[in-house]
Amino acid sequence: MPEGHTIHRAARDHHRMLAGQILSVSSPQGRFSEGAARITGQRCRVVEAYGKHLLYRFNSGDVLHVHLGLFGRIRKHKLPLLEPRGAVRVRLVSDAHVVDVNGPTICRVLDEPETLSLLHRIGPDVLRSDANPAQAFKKIAKSNAPIGRLIMDQSVMAGIGNIYRSEILWRQAVHPETPGRAIDRATFDRIWGDAKALLAIGVKRNAIITVDDARPPESRYREQVNIFAKDQCPACKGAIRRFEINGRRTFVCETCQPPMGDA
Repeated sequence: MPEGHTIHRAARDHHRMLAGQILSVSSPQGRFSEGAARITGQRCRVVEAYGKHLLYRFNSGDVLHVHLGLFGRIRKHKLPLLEPRGAVRVRLVSDAHVVDVNGPTICRVLDEPETLSLLHRIGPDVLRSDANPAQAFKKIAKSNAPIGRLIMDQSVMAGIGNIYRSEILWRQAVHPETPGRAIDRATFDRIWGDAKALLAIGVKRNAIITVDDARPPESRYREQVNIFAKDQCPACKGAIRRFEINGRRTFVCETCQPPMGDA
């Protein structure tokens, strides 16, 4: 599943291509024909991201809501139109660009009350300037759940995915099994600040970069990380423990990230 930086980068790029344009919207695959018919011919006002959700807002108040999920993919290109590649759920065409969305978990048109209801269910997004981190801390401070689960809960903190989870907690010396209620505000602020900084780098460089002073990669593999999927900690040279939280791989150096509270 794409992490939040990928969705924010897509929103930024799509806003540049589509905002202010009257769009031709279709569903080459056919599964979104009714929704496409509802918004085609409307002017796109803004494209924005909330966590892992993409929202294309139209002047009518309608909103195209896309969540890529595990298998969704976005392709974009300049006109002229090309034949759809694979099962394109929705195609958005401006006066110069085409955006194709394949295989999203969610692709639907919302009215204004439905959009507000969606946004109320999403936690503060670390990449949004209007985010209120105190809302996330309030939920974390009341929870017995491990912090490694909470910061990936999109209703608590939006945008952080599996790789960033392990990397941020290692960088802040926080064990992922630490209960939320054992995280004080200063520690939370470090987690939030690091998440904001790292995801911003991800948007800029279109890759997950969590290594300080990272150099341009020498291979096609663009991610540069400290402990995710690694065997040895780069700081203490100790072994990395691998385990699962909510069915997702988690990595921890228990020397650099000693357990806290009653983890």
